[in-house]
Amino acid sequence: MLQATLMSAQERTFHKMNTSTDPTQTSPQGPAEAVTTDDALTMALSPEIQLAELQARHSEMSDAFLRAKAEAENIRRRAEEDMAKARKFAIEGFAESLLPVVDSLQAATAIDLEKARLEQVLEGVHATLRLLTQALERNRVVAIAPPPGTRFDPHQHQAISVVPAEQDANTVVMVLQKGYLIADRVLRPALVTVAAPK
Repeated sequence: MLQATLMSAQERTFHKMNTSTDPTQTSPQGPAEAVTTDDALTMALSPEIQLAELQARHSEMSDAFLRAKAEAENIRRRAEEDMAKARKFAIEGFAESLLPVVDSLQAATAIDLEKARLEQVLEGVHATLRLLTQALERNRVVAIAPPPGTRFDPHQHQAISVVPAEQDANTVVMVLQKGYLIADRVLRPALVTVAAPK
């Protein structure tokens, strides 16, 4: 407010000094508003006022800087906490999806083998395998089981042997063990036999 008042007074003084050719000439409004050298010096900003204004501005900027620094520190700390929780509980979803498999296996071990029929036991094994497969698929773990005749892929298949076959050379003849991918990354390549060149 003080600065605005002083600047306004300075602008009026500057205008009056530039429009008047005679230093003794008074303003059209009357002698009360005549501009003198003493008035100009009084209206000019003193070094103390300038220093006070600069100190106030410096204080405001320092406060803004400290607030921004504190906010950045809070964001960094929250990000570190989130990453720590993500690492700690990353396997939580996978473990939860395996619990039905554990339940199924526990139920299978409680069966009285003398009274159970082989078909019932086999049916329970298949049900457990389905649960396990579903749990893996929910966590983006999928099987690599190429059908016969598929072109051999060294990134996903591991050739155990080369065998003569009535199919194109360098193609899969038989899968000996399934491989697995997790999110397009090979966990384990499929073990296969490959057709020999004719």
